[in-house]
Amino acid sequence: MSVARAVAPGPAKVPAAGRRNRAGTRALRWLPIAPATALLLLFLAGPIGYCVYLAFTNMQLTGAASTDFVGFDNFTKAFGDKDFRNAVWLTLVFTVLSSIIGQNTIGLALAGLMRRAPKAVRTVTGAVVICAWVLPEIVAAFLLYAFFRREGTLNVILGWLHLPSQNWLYTLPILAVSFANVWRGTAFSMLIYSAALSDIPGEVTEAAEVDGAGGWRRLRYVTLPMISRSIGTNLMLNTLQTLSVFGLIWAMTRGGPGDKSTTLPVLMYDQAFNKSLIGYGTAIALLLLVVGALFSVVYLRLIRTEV
Repeated sequence: MSVARAVAPGPAKVPAAGRRNRAGTRALRWLPIAPATALLLLFLAGPIGYCVYLAFTNMQLTGAASTDFVGFDNFTKAFGDKDFRNAVWLTLVFTVLSSIIGQNTIGLALAGLMRRAPKAVRTVTGAVVICAWVLPEIVAAFLLYAFFRREGTLNVILGWLHLPSQNWLYTLPILAVSFANVWRGTAFSMLIYSAALSDIPGEVTEAAEVDGAGGWRRLRYVTLPMISRSIGTNLMLNTLQTLSVFGLIWAMTRGGPGDKSTTLPVLMYDQAFNKSLIGYGTAIALLLLVVGALFSVVYLRLIRTEV
């Protein structure tokens, strides 16, 4: 008895015309975003690539007849420079105080309070906080400069209260600029947390209240876990924005007195434009980019662990 063997059919061959049609369809799909892609490559990727090149050269604005490739000399110089190490430390202090602790905590507190406050209070508070956010950075800097200077508003208030006053921009400059950044940027955190809190089902909060959970226990075991991804996203965005703050600090203190408020963006500007060391200043900018990337990696891993 013979056994019939079924032969499995091989993969169907696509005619050449069909392949061309598919390639044309894919090309048409990319066509609408082609102008945007070209603009990104021209105005974003191009300057970034040029800056990377400059970081490995000794380019100067004045005093140099030619620009030479120096390899990693600029980076070696940075890590051996006490001014760079001081700027890294002050950048971390400024970021932790004004972004991770200040804007994040106050933004969450305002969002929680406004959720329970009367409509009139929510309207006034939201308007005041958002007005501070939409002000141009240089305008906010001069307002806070007028607040912290020796004859400024803060010392006038302290005088009314018979409390000692001081020149805050001279004695505690990094704290003054950190407070200024908190005052200006808290609205962003408040808006993110207001949206996150509005997504929490009311039944969950009511069930926790029925079980006898107080306000702090509800915050710790119900609210924070349910908005953890929003917290991670807010921290990442705020941290990256804070790392690049320049105009606020420059207008208030110019990095002084001495180098007491010289963060990495201020040091980068000083080296590149005041001292004309474009190559060295660009190397500092790339190192600042690496710091931001490290923060982003940490936050993204934290967000993914919550999924």
